[in-house]
Amino acid sequence: MNKITYKNIHNRFKLNGYHITRDEIFYVAYCFIKEGEPFEQHVGNFLLDWFDEKSYIELKTSGTTGMPKIIKIEKQAMLDSALATGDFFGLKPGDTMLHCLPTNYVAGKMMFVRSLILGLEMKFVEPTSNPLKDIDEKFDFCAMVPLQAKNSLEKLKTKQIKKLIIGGVKVHKALEEELVKLPIEIYETYGMTETITHIAAKRIGEEAFTVLPNVKVSVDDRQCLVIKAKNISSHKIVTNDIVNLISDTQFAWEGRYDNIINSGGIKLMPEQIEDKLSTLIPRRYFVSGQADEVLGAKAVLFVEGEPIEIGESVFDVLEKFEKPKEIVFIPKFKETATGKIMRRESLELVEQE
Repeated sequence: MNKITYKNIHNRFKLNGYHITRDEIFYVAYCFIKEGEPFEQHVGNFLLDWFDEKSYIELKTSGTTGMPKIIKIEKQAMLDSALATGDFFGLKPGDTMLHCLPTNYVAGKMMFVRSLILGLEMKFVEPTSNPLKDIDEKFDFCAMVPLQAKNSLEKLKTKQIKKLIIGGVKVHKALEEELVKLPIEIYETYGMTETITHIAAKRIGEEAFTVLPNVKVSVDDRQCLVIKAKNISSHKIVTNDIVNLISDTQFAWEGRYDNIINSGGIKLMPEQIEDKLSTLIPRRYFVSGQADEVLGAKAVLFVEGEPIEIGESVFDVLEKFEKPKEIVFIPKFKETATGKIMRRESLELVEQE
């Protein structure tokens, strides 16, 4: 049996309703680049990159394992990642997929790789915050960021998507409580650029992530996740994500090591505080540490938008030492293309005032 390579295109692959061969891919790519909308131009550039003579693609990391940087990812490793996703989620040739993520980022690129390799029938649309708004077809598989899922709740109630994966940023409890009511399969994924999108997933409402095939996990002395994925990377990937390790195939995410607040000798995890408040504050917000003469650092709640009244009773769900010592309003948070709040950059807006 011949080994599948990244140069293959499955004979069941369809793009927006049309079977496309490897030779036709180049014509399609050039058309997207020359005549397409910006999101289509990204697709065209990726297709040319995927089928060029280089064995790798260059991607910019998000900073999960350190400072953002440009890394080279082998195309064969991306193919192996696509096969692992297919196995984990039970995808088969001829399944329909809606692609609504930006293709200039790794998650969007991998949706194309999965379709090409697994033989999926893909419909790709502009990556808006409400991708199902003008779509009536039903799909077997789709990937969204939490904001897209939130704006698609009414459509998802009609089983328009059979199997949905959500990634890019953590799913907050308020949205999770809505998603668990839906009559479809929904998974939250865990991953980063270095792992070629997700390496683990969990059903919405569950606590622990389960890794995909050929992945093992452990922790370092900081209790941060260490990933061993032989088909993706020749070396272990050390993250800054603090986890509760259940086994070498399961873990529960707790927060970011670089966000920990050491307040009077007590270590506070901002993400855990945020999770407790998630159904109580009607705005986007985050908790961060700020210098304090007495405590060394104090927890501060940063809320997006104009000042509003937030009663003391809101914080009754928190332990005494978790309660923010101050509330600061920021007109507009800085965010990534996937809607992830950029904490450090948002705090710089406060410092500039």
